[in-house]
Amino acid sequence: MGFRDMRVFNQALLACQAWRLLAFPDSLVARVLKARLSYAAASVATKRAVPRAAASGNGAVGGSGGGFDYDLVIIGAGVGGHGAALHAVEEGLKTAIIEGDVVGGTCVNRGCVPSKALLAVSGRMRELHDEHHMKSLGLQVSAAGYDRQAVADHANNLASKIRSNLTNSMKAIGVDILTGFGTIVGKQKVWYGKVGFPDKEITAKNIIIATGSVPFVPKGIEIDGSKTVFTSDHALKLESVPDWIAIVGSGYIGLEFSDVYTALGSEVTFVEALDQLMPGFDPEIAKLAQRVLINTRKIDYRTGVFASKITPAKNGKPVLIELIDAKTKEHKETLEVDAALIATGRAPFTNGLGLENINVVTQRGFIPVDERMQVTDADGNVVPNLFCIGDANGKLMLAHAASAQGISVVKQISGRDHILNHLSIPAACFTHPEISMVGLTEPQAREKADKEGFEVSVVKTSFKANTKALAENEGDGIAKLIYQPDTGEILGVHILGLHAADLIHEASNAIALGTRLQELKLAVHAHPTLSEVLDELFKAAKVQIDPFSTERLEKFWGHNSEQLQAMLSLSNRLTQVFL
Repeated sequence: MGFRDMRVFNQALLACQAWRLLAFPDSLVARVLKARLSYAAASVATKRAVPRAAASGNGAVGGSGGGFDYDLVIIGAGVGGHGAALHAVEEGLKTAIIEGDVVGGTCVNRGCVPSKALLAVSGRMRELHDEHHMKSLGLQVSAAGYDRQAVADHANNLASKIRSNLTNSMKAIGVDILTGFGTIVGKQKVWYGKVGFPDKEITAKNIIIATGSVPFVPKGIEIDGSKTVFTSDHALKLESVPDWIAIVGSGYIGLEFSDVYTALGSEVTFVEALDQLMPGFDPEIAKLAQRVLINTRKIDYRTGVFASKITPAKNGKPVLIELIDAKTKEHKETLEVDAALIATGRAPFTNGLGLENINVVTQRGFIPVDERMQVTDADGNVVPNLFCIGDANGKLMLAHAASAQGISVVKQISGRDHILNHLSIPAACFTHPEISMVGLTEPQAREKADKEGFEVSVVKTSFKANTKALAENEGDGIAKLIYQPDTGEILGVHILGLHAADLIHEASNAIALGTRLQELKLAVHAHPTLSEVLDELFKAAKVQIDPFSTERLEKFWGHNSEQLQAMLSLSNRLTQVFL
């Protein structure tokens, strides 16, 4: 072999591997090695920074962490707080969660969960009323109807069941559920209390704020509960199905409720401040969604207008909605409808948290945090041992994003650094058909490409080419991939079609794990399934890779990172050995 010194031989082997990693840094082997290097470094840091002690209580590390009542106290028992609490106990932290309302927060009680129950009903009703669709499948259905109260009970019962499940799951592993509204009274100190319950001050080594959000109601709009002018909180009770309802806002909430109301027989008018409907969606997807979800139904719309004043129905008079031009503020028209749903987004629920006691100032109500969800004070400094997750920080107002942020925080306070990639978190709108997305829209991707100097490519596939979709007679739909052709990196995926909310996770997991298109092209999908929509999408991408691109190497390993320098150093040794 020519190598008498074993150390030189081992160095040559390492150098050969380094050479391979430099040439193909996007390969699975390269990513595994990089992950192992990162994990090894984190493990060493953990051993140095967090010496484990004997567990006590509900698995607390070192009892309660240096004289504290708890290792972790979470203010707010919504989906984010619940996820953080379960993961904290897994990590051996003595944990308590404070809740002043009901366990489950907005998602379980007034959001995701009951709305999906209503949408399940609307989907069945829409299918039963589609005579052409039924006949094409050889089915004959008599007139379909519904019991409004039974539908409302279905939504309420589901929320109650999930709320009970969440509560029991925390109790079962020893999380202390403390009743009351939490207030931070000082460094690592929390007071909680509620009328009819005892109040108490406790200490915690770490605190997570997870108080969520509430419906945002613009000025000039008068809410009368669940009667004629109401928010999504009240709409989910389904106390009535109006003949004509105006929905102010055409985002996720507005679109889903338009699906419910039109399926149950209502006529809908959208009021949107921007010039186009569905402003938060990829424009191409929004255009197709408008054709499928709006133009074919009893829905009309007004765009580019504000609802400057909404007056509830009184004394036999209808709901009055005064519309003004969004730009000129001139009066446009007055709508007279039976009811109005205010779906103009959500506002953070951060009042009464005692943030002034720790020099924290909210920004439009949101609590400022860094990329690790650590709260920052008015001077821009990190507040030690204080974190904020979910809607209260405004980074991404989705229930599963809150849960992911909570788990990320628990990893950090357990001694392992972690930064959540928010671009890998999917979103979905549960209309019929569904819409889902992850990553950047096409305009966002092209703007980023212009700034950073890379190319963007786009490919699309249709549900009309999918066997399973055609078997269901549900061929309306499209999947869109936005990617970087010189690296195979996925920048965004957008889907409109049957079960789009389930299909998106293959793309979101690929982004989270850094899987490139050249590997996804080799993945096998069962036939015939809807998953083949994404299979065809990935295979349609044209990826042209320059393996020795300096930009690619630095992007993967990090500019001037220790790993990159180590690889270059080993490659130089290899050159010296052979030359």
